[in-house]
Amino acid sequence: MAERWTPKTWRNLPIQQVPAYPDPAALESVESQLASFPPLVFAGEARKLKSALARVSTGDAFLLQGGDCAESFDEHSADNIRDFFRVFLQMALVLTFAGGSPVVKVGRIAGQFAKPRSSPTESIGGVTLPSYRGDIVNGLTFTEEARVPDPRRQLEAYRQSAATLNLLRAFATGGYANLENSHRWMLGFVKDSPQSSHYADCAERMTETLDFMRAIGINPETHQEVRTTDFYTSHEALLLGYEEALTRVDSTSGDWYATSGHMLWIGDRTRQPDHAHVEYARGIKNPIGLKCGPSMSAEGLIRLVDQLNPANEAGRLTLICRFGADKVGDHLPGLIRAVEREGRNVVWVCDPMHGNTISAGGYKTRPFERVMQEIEGFFGVHRAEGTVAGGIHLEMTGKDVTECTGGARALSAEDLQDRYHTYCDPRLNAEQALEVAFLTAELVKRERTAVERPRLDAAE
Repeated sequence: MAERWTPKTWRNLPIQQVPAYPDPAALESVESQLASFPPLVFAGEARKLKSALARVSTGDAFLLQGGDCAESFDEHSADNIRDFFRVFLQMALVLTFAGGSPVVKVGRIAGQFAKPRSSPTESIGGVTLPSYRGDIVNGLTFTEEARVPDPRRQLEAYRQSAATLNLLRAFATGGYANLENSHRWMLGFVKDSPQSSHYADCAERMTETLDFMRAIGINPETHQEVRTTDFYTSHEALLLGYEEALTRVDSTSGDWYATSGHMLWIGDRTRQPDHAHVEYARGIKNPIGLKCGPSMSAEGLIRLVDQLNPANEAGRLTLICRFGADKVGDHLPGLIRAVEREGRNVVWVCDPMHGNTISAGGYKTRPFERVMQEIEGFFGVHRAEGTVAGGIHLEMTGKDVTECTGGARALSAEDLQDRYHTYCDPRLNAEQALEVAFLTAELVKRERTAVERPRLDAAE
């Protein structure tokens, strides 16, 4: 790797998952236009997120990261954004209260348009075309015209991201994020859920707590914290020309920041240490995520950690683990031990989605029970190793889709066809996502109790 980093040095290295644009001049023109556009996020916001993630690394906060597998142009609407944000707030409330931990909220939104693919082409009925790589690259429709990579789609992705961010900021600071709103929505969920009796105790204790807060004068009118929240955006940094165009020097620090999102991550398919995606990510000062799958070795992980976080800065690097329910116990302990042995500062997060994809009834799906098994396994390994299980990373939606089987309503393979709307991978629907939050909150609470008990014993 080049010692002196610039936003362009990635262009000198091998690269994976890059679309083959037929018109290089058109691509260059689009990237030039993007480079002149205003930033989507700001360096100070990214620094604030990094500080919050530093607290996650020590167990003093919990990371909730989630959203669409791939955002689409056709489904961009205020209602969809509102529904996602609403469920996300409910999940955060459950985790904060039942888990007894502040929650750092990071959405897979306002930039999650590009998707890596296992093959550059796909075939249907004897016809072979380029794979769909996300709306920022080409179209989902299986036609030759739609599948040609079109650089102008990057301009549309930028505009949609800007509009989405504008609405999210309004929701987060304009009263929609009011804690009492989230509580009311959560009570509605508990009332209608087949598992209502399981969640009722938690809901009742939340009600009592909020009633007490109102009684002593802590309410939305007197305390801003009750009516606003911090919400951050993230996406996979896959299309590096787009990222480069939106990489800017921060006027206060002189450092380079990606302004396409607060947090960017490197996928399991593009984490080669001597390739372009790692080169780009190592130079920006945003919080960075790194997906860790079953092929990640302990030695390889330490090499990547040192490349991406050479200063060993708290909150800089989040390791997003995606092994599968049946593999987390085999692969995670060795990675944790290597990081602990080398004294590296990281945030450990569980992605229970990508390692648990199966085929059922002709559809890709993810069984809810496997999702929860991986989360439970992730917490169990950290408990055994004495380390911090820092968060969860979900593909989810605020809509009532039928893409993942199981959950309280016991969706079956036969139900998948009813409302299977995803553009790429299956997502938890709103109800399943809230179930994950309730069940994960119990694990967080158990971990906090296990950590605090020795402290109390020592004090006595």
